[in-house]
Amino acid sequence: MGQTETKSTKTKVPMLDLKREYNHLKPEIDKAIARALEHQRWIMGPEVKELEKQVAEYVGTRHAIGVASGTDALVVALRALALKRTGKEHFLPDQQIITTPFTFTATGEAIIRAGATPVFVDIDPVTLNIAPETIAAAITSKTVGILPVHLYGQACDMARIMEIAREHGLFVVEDVAQAFGAHFNGGKCGSMGDAGAFSFFPSKNLGCFGDGGMVTTNDDQLAELAGQLRKHGGRDKYNVDHLGYNSRLDTLQAAVLLTKLRHLDDFNSRRKEIAARYNSGLGNLSNVTVPAVSGNTGHVFHQYTLRVADPRIPNPELRSPLRDALGSRLKERGIASMVYYPVPLHRMQVFQGRSKIVGALDETERAAAEVLSLPIEPLLTEEEIGLVIRSVAAAAAGN
Repeated sequence: MGQTETKSTKTKVPMLDLKREYNHLKPEIDKAIARALEHQRWIMGPEVKELEKQVAEYVGTRHAIGVASGTDALVVALRALALKRTGKEHFLPDQQIITTPFTFTATGEAIIRAGATPVFVDIDPVTLNIAPETIAAAITSKTVGILPVHLYGQACDMARIMEIAREHGLFVVEDVAQAFGAHFNGGKCGSMGDAGAFSFFPSKNLGCFGDGGMVTTNDDQLAELAGQLRKHGGRDKYNVDHLGYNSRLDTLQAAVLLTKLRHLDDFNSRRKEIAARYNSGLGNLSNVTVPAVSGNTGHVFHQYTLRVADPRIPNPELRSPLRDALGSRLKERGIASMVYYPVPLHRMQVFQGRSKIVGALDETERAAAEVLSLPIEPLLTEEEIGLVIRSVAAAAAGN
């Protein structure tokens, strides 16, 4: 195939090809699954304990507690904090937790499930992460915690966030669903707050073959409470202490994750290489802004996300005709793209009457209308990377 791609090209570049990753690791994964098949210890089996040990060592915390999903990791971490700080099963509705509206639904949902009220504040226009100055402006006597999200694989400004938390006696739970392996000033995401919540959804940098999650913490009491909550709420399953969940990480998923964890750093390094190639090839396009990376963050590029500038936004529909046109042209060329996230949380029906907004959310709404993510899985070929760059350049020019 020549260097010029047309709309009739048969080359396809999906957002993610899980089968490709499985085939790449097939001998190791099949061997790990075979070991589990032999011992048949499916609930809290040896692979779960080993994964918890290795994740704690990797992240740099004393504890890691496997749970059934990334959403459960958030809920369990928050519930454990409620129990530790108040002695009650849940926070009260007038207790508030500050977070970003530019994230997946689970972040805000978990706050409500833990009993508290989410408070949405605006984001930094460069990193798209929660802006520390908007956190500080939203704190009241009702504020109990902060829930920053390390969006797209880039760490939030944890130095400033932790400083604000200490000044006001607030807890911090890090949403690390998209940032396994990322760091801030050398500290791994998930180790800087009171707790970290990870997702092992299949598309994540470290993903399993279904759902899975992990809570990390240096707090012995939080770890004990989280361990109880994931198995119906008690040390003794026949005499429980708290309202808990059936939220144990599956042994089979742990076996898969142990295999993939060995390759995580190499895969993350490859993501960074692809991002650098994209930045070099797309950095001079008009109306297109490539993702900026702060010098003190170890961005792991769960997503590589462009911004397609459009002077007509923010608008009530939170849509950019220029962004949408670019995505449509890429689709015609066989290049996948996705919008993460088209509707910020404060606009969702589920949060109406259950949340609070502090300040204007103009940067959030502008981001929701402008962002477009490109394929960046670590096993992309050089041909595919080049094709994405050329296709985006042509589509941005209206071709």
